[in-house]
Amino acid sequence: MGHPSHSVDCGFLNDALHLPLICESDLSAQTLAAEKKILKPLDRQQVLNWLGANVPEKRLNHILRVEETAIKLAQHYDLDWERAAQAGLLHDLAKYFKPKRLLELAKADGLELDPMDEINPHLLHADVGAIVARDEFGVCDIEVLAAIRNHTLGRAGMSLLSCVVFLADSIEPGRGDTIELNELRKLSHKNLYHAVLQTCEDSMRSLFANRSLVHPRVLQTRNWALQMAQQSTKSDKPKLSSA
Repeated sequence: MGHPSHSVDCGFLNDALHLPLICESDLSAQTLAAEKKILKPLDRQQVLNWLGANVPEKRLNHILRVEETAIKLAQHYDLDWERAAQAGLLHDLAKYFKPKRLLELAKADGLELDPMDEINPHLLHADVGAIVARDEFGVCDIEVLAAIRNHTLGRAGMSLLSCVVFLADSIEPGRGDTIELNELRKLSHKNLYHAVLQTCEDSMRSLFANRSLVHPRVLQTRNWALQMAQQSTKSDKPKLSSA
């Protein structure tokens, strides 16, 4: 497969990168049905070659573990594991971009920036990673792009696929073997919303302890996950039709 053109036509799916103007929970059932077509195959070797030239080996190994973890978690919840695999493989494309480049790409694509993004541009690597996935590899699938974009800070109203990739990034085996992580891994297989809530609260506790700034999206994701968790039970698997 040749390298997709940078002018690849993703149609109106390009607009999906410009959240929060559009998010998964805002899309009508008719829009989702129109967009959720057969997943376009991804040239995995091409992505691996690109990653090999742009991220350290340690990070590449992490990416591959996230891909595998996302596949398994998606299968556990009867979600689309192929979309989970693509998002997992592509989630850290912009991880090692310099702050200036992250800001330039985000602004050029019309992303709405929070002041926190200006203070700590590294937080944009997820949103910019979705731009790179679209422009470098021709990814047009709205769920895959959203899952890439949401893997770091999450987003209120994000899809179950986004929850899977968000959690896979935190619980992949290379993250460690602590009691807390193992509990989160178990929770991730019981209820996605409870696990997202726990992940956000763990992150916030760490940031508070270090007197660090907290991106508002983390708090928004936490509050949304709390509401969703309260509507479900720990033993229930969220259905595709929820949130």
